[in-house]
Amino acid sequence: MSITFGGLATGLDTESIVTELMKIERFPIDRLEKDRAYYNNRLKAFSEIDEKLRSFLEKAEAIDTRIELNSPKVNGSSEDYLSATVDSNAQLGSYQLTVLDLAQQQKDVSQGYVDKFAADFGTGTISLTVAGTANSITIDSSNNSLDGISQAINEAELGVSAAVINDGTGAPYRLVLTGNSVSDAFSLDTSGLGGGSAVNPTMINTQTAQQAHILLDGIDVYSDSNSVDSAVPGLSIELLKADAEATTTLNVSTDREATTEKIKEFVASYNEIITFIGEQKETGWGNDSAFRSIKSHLQSLLVTSVGSGNYSSLSRVGFETQRDGTITLNSSTLSSALTNDYDEVLSLFTGAEGVEGISTKFASYLETMTDSVDGLYAGRKETTDSNMRRIDQKIINMEARLEQKEKTMRAQFAAMEDLVSGLNAQGDYLLQQLASMPTIGGSSN
Repeated sequence: MSITFGGLATGLDTESIVTELMKIERFPIDRLEKDRAYYNNRLKAFSEIDEKLRSFLEKAEAIDTRIELNSPKVNGSSEDYLSATVDSNAQLGSYQLTVLDLAQQQKDVSQGYVDKFAADFGTGTISLTVAGTANSITIDSSNNSLDGISQAINEAELGVSAAVINDGTGAPYRLVLTGNSVSDAFSLDTSGLGGGSAVNPTMINTQTAQQAHILLDGIDVYSDSNSVDSAVPGLSIELLKADAEATTTLNVSTDREATTEKIKEFVASYNEIITFIGEQKETGWGNDSAFRSIKSHLQSLLVTSVGSGNYSSLSRVGFETQRDGTITLNSSTLSSALTNDYDEVLSLFTGAEGVEGISTKFASYLETMTDSVDGLYAGRKETTDSNMRRIDQKIINMEARLEQKEKTMRAQFAAMEDLVSGLNAQGDYLLQQLASMPTIGGSSN
């Protein structure tokens, strides 16, 4: 890069002059960069409102069906014999349960051995019969120990698990087989092993397989595990202890606190959107028609009436609009409504036959606004990206022109310096010549 010293001939600070002139020339680019920052910030605002709309959509969808808004709970008269949980599909009511038998798998145990790793057994095959089907397992010099036989059974994956336990006696190691299913009986025959120094394992049954058996309102119910999930829709029962003489009462009722909490989350999410829109008023995009449209539409949905009962609008269940457009929820009003007519309050949010509920109306609108192709943010992003590409290309073109203009300007100043330098040299020469000429009218020798 060449080094230039401007103003040597003229005394002008050409570097500062060029710099200031180029700043003036860059004014159009500065305006474009401000436009780019504006579009970026505006798109960020639309991205934030899109996130809040999506969050509100989740809250609206969480209460747009009776199953979701109706939050049942279950209470048991005893925790000794079973535990129970419910989901939103649970049917309200009272149920009498008696645990007659717990589910259990078959277990067989061998005699004890001193060393589980000793290769004392013969080689050949053992036969594991599961659900009436005999299966041969090869035992050779690599696995003819108690531990090796256990691993061979597990690797065969026949529906029976093997383990070696230590019972703490003089010959503590025992082979234990456990069925994976309560329905399939099994047996192990080790007579196919020959040539070993130890007596082949002989299995003794210590636990028979059986299904869980409960009496539910006088009806026999069976299960392959101690988890009974299909007897009553929405009710999951975990069996803990069997006692034919003990009856546990399960009461499935509405959980008004859970229902109230879901409605509160709906209100909070609504307010986040209204507050965010209000915060945009001081920005350049605060008066964008999209923000006004969102606020107007949400407020319109808020005062929509559903049906003709006592609780046909949100205001009747405690929704109160504030001056800034947000809403508060009067908890006592909502509690009273849920107590007086729980079913009608649910219908307000979730709808009834042929009537669309408030939550569904909100969800339908929000789905449209947050659509990944035709939604608000998707549309704004498409137009913003187009504007940004146009601005970027303009800046590139202008930067190229300014670069050339700066070169031309510097060349012009350099030429001026050369010209002035030449004139200065000529002037100096003329002055020297004049100084060397005889004085006019002077005396001669």
